[in-house]
Amino acid sequence: MKNESKEIKNENLEEIKELGTTVPKEDNHSNIQVVTIIGQIEGHNVQPPQNKTTKYEHMIPEIINLEQNDNVEGILFVLNTVGGDVEAGLAIAEMIRSLSKPTVSLVIGGGHSIGVPLATSSDYSFICPSATMIIHPIRMNGLIIGVPQTFEYFNKMQERINDFVVRTSNIKKEKLNELMLQTDELLNDMGTILIGEEAVKCGLINEVGGVKDALNKLNELIADSKEQLRP
Repeated sequence: MKNESKEIKNENLEEIKELGTTVPKEDNHSNIQVVTIIGQIEGHNVQPPQNKTTKYEHMIPEIINLEQNDNVEGILFVLNTVGGDVEAGLAIAEMIRSLSKPTVSLVIGGGHSIGVPLATSSDYSFICPSATMIIHPIRMNGLIIGVPQTFEYFNKMQERINDFVVRTSNIKKEKLNELMLQTDELLNDMGTILIGEEAVKCGLINEVGGVKDALNKLNELIADSKEQLRP
């Protein structure tokens, strides 16, 4: 029975490694779990094997497991994503926002497109000085059938994304729309590139910082959470 249990445990660790997340060690007593959101957000369509992706069907059970794990008191989400599937990205963002445990996000390379709501979904957000965020409208690719209906669908989806970002950050809706519809920054497209401090100044991200700052803030949020639970 012991050997069978050990084999199952090893299989589970291998599965966690494949997701790109931190594998907890036997002697690791850290109360913080690190989750990476990198590459392209993969949704219903499978990306080519050479593409680095974050798969939403992996993220959903992982986030639920973290919520149920009593050993995890706080979660650090590290982002370097070019965006991807809008529905999947927004679903992951909503799940992160609904967690009862303190969460902090850190944008280390880029938080582009649907990566924006993923970055703002945590309780507190950081961005590295050289990291970038790209805000732009939803792009339409492929065959479009029934133009008015398709436009209405994309318009509703854009509203959902904008409402989420406004709800989970300090940016005003008017400012978000202004950045999204600019035509002088992105070649052949509308949108805005924000670098480090610029993302903080417009209210999209809370603070410029790195790993140390993110962990310090997360520990602070964990301490506050414990204080509130005391009778």
